[in-house]
Amino acid sequence: MNIVFDLGGVVFRWQPLELLRETLPRRASNDDLARGLAAELFQGYAPHGDWAGFDRGELGAGALARRVARRTRLTEAEVLAFVQAVPAHLEPIAETVALLGRLKAAGHRLFYLSNMPAPFADHLLCSHAFMAWFEDGVFSSQLQLMKPQPAIFHAAARRFGLAPHELVFVDDVAHNVDTARALGWQAIWFRDAAQCAAALPAGSLGGQGL
Repeated sequence: MNIVFDLGGVVFRWQPLELLRETLPRRASNDDLARGLAAELFQGYAPHGDWAGFDRGELGAGALARRVARRTRLTEAEVLAFVQAVPAHLEPIAETVALLGRLKAAGHRLFYLSNMPAPFADHLLCSHAFMAWFEDGVFSSQLQLMKPQPAIFHAAARRFGLAPHELVFVDDVAHNVDTARALGWQAIWFRDAAQCAAALPAGSLGGQGL
């Protein structure tokens, strides 16, 4: 089986509200303020947004900070403080790493497909030995495309040398899963590692549970 994992929120922790509260406590002193700040910063990850341009590799951190500062109450320094805190925040989710190990041991091929700016992608590849379990992968910043654009799914399938129906995609964002299914991929909407393991075809773990 060929399984393609999203990274942020699936393999690595991604809790931006928590990170905003930690890095910008005066701006995000409670949940409501943090949610409002996240809406301004990420713009719902809309394709035309500043953060999406960062994800696609079209903007560097400095350009992102300048754009966000022009349209929000945040300063460039505050945006950069948040961006610089992200790599350390992206800690491995132990249960998912354990699942990856069992899938690898059972002989399955592992890949990744992730919306990820180049600085964060480089950090993950250099900092975690288990990333070598992935045979190959695609980051949005490599192609200047991002999920849920169909083009990035087509590009990933070509890179992996596999037809859509041969790929099982795992992502925690529902509309990414919907796009994958519409393009002929098998797909699992990730909630946690145990749910994901249960959703895989019977026998995927060689008779071993998570």
